[in-house]
Amino acid sequence: MNTTARYMRRDPAEVHPWAETCGQIRPLIEAADGAAAEVHHVEIDGAKLHYHKQTDEVYYVIDGEGTMTLDDEEIPVHKGVVVYVPRGVKHKAVGKLVVLTVCIPRGVLADIYELE
Repeated sequence: MNTTARYMRRDPAEVHPWAETCGQIRPLIEAADGAAAEVHHVEIDGAKLHYHKQTDEVYYVIDGEGTMTLDDEEIPVHKGVVVYVPRGVKHKAVGKLVVLTVCIPRGVLADIYELE
């Protein structure tokens, strides 16, 4: 990782993943970095329905296809699709997906409320 007062560089291949609510997560920009948002590389498989009280999320599907449950709706997702999930919306992704999530504001990992 290279950091200066002006920028940060982090390679997903250099970040060890760990299991969380949606699957295997690699935090690329995390709360401790002090940025306005967090960015996570997530390999989704077996995600649990959850919501956030204070965090909005943007999902960008890098690879795969499946569905997302958003409150009581189910929508199809595939490579290239972007989904905005406002705070308070119950959500989960189903299928084998690789996504980039942008979480605003930072602190999402302390703002997860699992429903399953």
